Amino acid sequence: MENEALIELLYKMADDQLILGHRNSEWTGFGPLLEEDIAFSSMAQDKVGHSQALYTLLHSLGEQAPDTIAFLRSAEKFHNCILVELPNGEYDFSLVRHFLYDTAEMIRFEMLRDSSFVPLAQLARKIHGELRYHTLHANTWIKQLGSATEESISRLQHAMSFALPYALGIFEASPYEQTLIDTGVFAGERQLQERWMAKVAEVLASTQLQLPEWSLQQAVLGGRGGRHSEHLAPLLNEMSEVLRIDPSATW
Repeated sequence: MENEALIELLYKMADDQLILGHRNSEWTGFGPLLEEDIAFSSMAQDKVGHSQALYTLLHSLGEQAPDTIAFLRSAEKFHNCILVELPNGEYDFSLVRHFLYDTAEMIRFEMLRDSSFVPLAQLARKIHGELRYHTLHANTWIKQLGSATEESISRLQHAMSFALPYALGIFEASPYEQTLIDTGVFAGERQLQERWMAKVAEVLASTQLQLPEWSLQQAVLGGRGGRHSEHLAPLLNEMSEVLRIDPSATW
C-alpha cells in the first residue's frame, strides 16, 4: 500500500509538470513582451526537467522508462489536474494559472523537503530552489498588473474567477492520502491547500484584485483519477509525435 501511495503521488506531480511545461512552451515566440517570451520558455524547460526527474524516480520504483510513461500513455492514464491542460488562451489566463499553480507547487516541494522517502526529499530540496524564481516572476506580474490600469485589473479579475475552481482541483485527494500522511511521505493535500489559500490571499491583498469567496468555489475535479477535459488527448498526440515517428528519440 505504501508503494502504491508513493507511486500515485509521483505520477500526479510529474504529469502536472510535464503538461504545464508543454503549455508554457507554447508561448515561445508569442509572448506579449520579449522578456515574457523568454521567461515562459525558461519555466517550461524547468518543468519538463522536473517531470523527467520525477519519472526517473518512478522508474526506480518499478514503473516503465521515463520516455515511455511520459509520451506513450493515453489520456486516461494521466494524473495531472485539469488546470494545467487547459489551452493558454490570452496572457491574462496563463499568468493567473502560473501564479495559482506555482504557488501551490512551491509549497508542495517545501513540504516534501521533509519527506520520509529520501530520494524525493533530496529532489524536493533542489526543485524548491528553482521554483522560488517561478513564484517571484508570477507574484511580480500579478502585483504589477493587478494594480495598474482598469483594463489590466479587469482582465486579471476575470481570469482569476475562471481559473480558481480549476486550481482547487490541484488538491484533489489521493485514495492513499492517509497512508502518505501516516508514513511521513507527504503531509497531505488538505494542509497544502490551506497554506496555498493563505499565500494567494496574501499576494492579492497587495493588489486591487478581489479574491473570490472560497466557500462559493466548486472545485473542478477528475484529473487525478484520469477524467480529463477534451483538451488533453490532442495535446498528448502533439507531444508524442516525434517519439512515434522515431522510437529511438530521447529527451
